[in-house]
Amino acid sequence: MRKINLKDFTVLIPLRIDTVNRLENTLVTVDYLNSNFDTQISVLEASERNSHLLKRLLPQEVNFSFIEDLDNIFHRTKYINQLVRTVKTEYIIVWDTDIIIPFEQIEESVNLLRKREADFVIPYKDKFLDTSKILRDLFIHTKEVNLLKAHQGKMKILYNPNPVGGVFMANLKSYVEAGMENEKFYGWGREDGDRVNRWNIMGKKHKHVEGVLFHLSHERGVNSSFHSPNQDSRKMVEIHRSFVMSKEELQKEIKTWW
Repeated sequence: MRKINLKDFTVLIPLRIDTVNRLENTLVTVDYLNSNFDTQISVLEASERNSHLLKRLLPQEVNFSFIEDLDNIFHRTKYINQLVRTVKTEYIIVWDTDIIIPFEQIEESVNLLRKREADFVIPYKDKFLDTSKILRDLFIHTKEVNLLKAHQGKMKILYNPNPVGGVFMANLKSYVEAGMENEKFYGWGREDGDRVNRWNIMGKKHKHVEGVLFHLSHERGVNSSFHSPNQDSRKMVEIHRSFVMSKEELQKEIKTWW
């Protein structure tokens, strides 16, 4: 099968392996990317102990790094920023461990970025679908995205309306100008909305591509749900605070982050 040329992109996958399903999903996702796209993949694992298991199981060409982290909460925004600082390519793709996007949607998104028709692309629109355990297992066995497409009606819709999480693609320079990730978003939730809000305030071109996102089902622990009502309230305050900022005010704010 012909691989799509994404040599000017780096795929960034920050993660914490908290269950066997998460490990399986990570390997399946990386295999899907590696099989369909000629690109660089960087995986960062942050956990309290390095078992070396993930590194042994990943393809050798994947750039793997481990950071010891004794915090029970996975600070995803911080680790995305750490990965971004290592990038040498013109474009990035930030990809969650449990996500499958049909390759034709990725190809269309790539064209939008390369043609400068967008600074940021979310390679799906409206449909963020949880596969269910049964369809997840069938996909792992067959590796057929068409199987997932054929059974969309059996899947649960997540994060309606207008989901923006799971994966995004960006011109690196524009992403840095828009502040990268806001590390005040600690733990699961809300950071995706904050990110898109900042793109809009900064006047960046942001597009969606028609199509679906498939989320490979897994157990939901402390790093797959709001870990504290207080933390969620603080995140909502941060979103509302930035929502009313002007471009100049946001630029000034971003300078305080680094």
